[in-house]
Amino acid sequence: MTNALSSTSAHTRTRFAPSPTGFIHLGNIRSALYPWAFARATGGDFILRIEDTDLDRSTQASVDVIIEGMAWLGLDHDEGPFYQMQRMDRYKAVLADLIAAGHVYPCYMSVAELDALRERQMANKEKPRYDGTWRPEPGKTLPAVPEGVKPVLRFKNPIGGVVAWDDKVKGRIEISNDELDDLVIARPDGTPTYNFCVVVDDIDMQITHVIRGDDHVNNTPRQINIFKALGQEPPVYAHLPTVLNEQGEKMSKRNGAKAVTAYRDEGYLPDAMVNYLARLGWSHGDDEIFSRAQFIEWFNLDHLGRSAAQFDEAKLKWVNAQHLKAMSDDALAQHVQPFLAKLGVVADERLANICGLFKDRCDTLVVLAQWISAFYLDVVPNPEEKAQHVTDAVRPALSVLVGKLAACDWDKASIAAAIKETLGETGLKMPVLAMPVRVLVMGTAQTPSLDAVLALSRREKIIECLKNA
Repeated sequence: MTNALSSTSAHTRTRFAPSPTGFIHLGNIRSALYPWAFARATGGDFILRIEDTDLDRSTQASVDVIIEGMAWLGLDHDEGPFYQMQRMDRYKAVLADLIAAGHVYPCYMSVAELDALRERQMANKEKPRYDGTWRPEPGKTLPAVPEGVKPVLRFKNPIGGVVAWDDKVKGRIEISNDELDDLVIARPDGTPTYNFCVVVDDIDMQITHVIRGDDHVNNTPRQINIFKALGQEPPVYAHLPTVLNEQGEKMSKRNGAKAVTAYRDEGYLPDAMVNYLARLGWSHGDDEIFSRAQFIEWFNLDHLGRSAAQFDEAKLKWVNAQHLKAMSDDALAQHVQPFLAKLGVVADERLANICGLFKDRCDTLVVLAQWISAFYLDVVPNPEEKAQHVTDAVRPALSVLVGKLAACDWDKASIAAAIKETLGETGLKMPVLAMPVRVLVMGTAQTPSLDAVLALSRREKIIECLKNA
């Protein structure tokens, strides 16, 4: 990163600039996903910047959750994290340049005076805005400077004309300069404000594309005017529509949004989350399920949606289930390990094959881990299913099966033969025998093929479960 104002590079450079004032939820992280994907799709750079100037609300814990959530999703940054509070000297130096160039002036209007002005304007049905009392103009006499008052510094917004940009999501946007009052860009203690810091950062970091939530649209004309006052061309803007929760409200912490890391703990795969989030505001034809590599190959700013997207947890689970099915058994075994550890399971060489047997019926890693645990821990049969299937009529057949399983080779074909022989000798139908075995071995009657389940189990454990019927 350079410390000089420099011209925008042709090389794509995007950024994610969260405020560390709480946990990061899915609506926030989507504003990281798209700039990350655009940088990766164009061979550019993705920069992480922490906008921590809100000292009352910013916390290191929030920074840690941002970095942890991005790391889990694989949204790797090429530069940063940069912290605005560590760049105050730089902002003040640029502020001094603006003052010297006549773009900034001190304003001594007190908060009480400003409030009174706004009340008068609203009473007159006017838009509440600063009226330029302290703005120096040729031939204008300014009020006397009050004693003992530290001024704010205001940016001299251009008078007349429009601020316009071609937004990659919203299309052409034009705002009249006369709608914009003179923005406070430094507080009485000299601390620069958000809109000014953002512009200096974007210039210094040579950001070419700003992809962010549309709650920033109102900031954009002010930022463009500051860019131009500094002799710089603004970046390309793409303002993303809001993500709504399942109730149709804006996704936020107040409206019950969960931290991104909560989805990790609930057993979602990072690639499935990337897939689902990508479709919350972007599309590639009718493709619903795609890999991370496909997403990067396909991603561009031309197919960003213009309307708000609504989060749907059922759809997320479906997407996750598709990724679980598509994942190799060995890779899935790695992903499920932390969830097995929470259950007290120490897995062995059977794990990948067990994953392969059960992944088609699971929508999260938590559910998969629960199935797998039955192969390693003691099983408590579902009481209702046990009462229904494990009856006095079937117990003699279970004893016959125990004898055959104790003597046969321990592989799927041999176990299937032992079950078939038991059916032949007892005259039972397959479901009448298989259901109670499933309940006793796995805790439930709904399992994959019985011979496949038994082949992946330990012979001693199966025989013990059936003897205790």
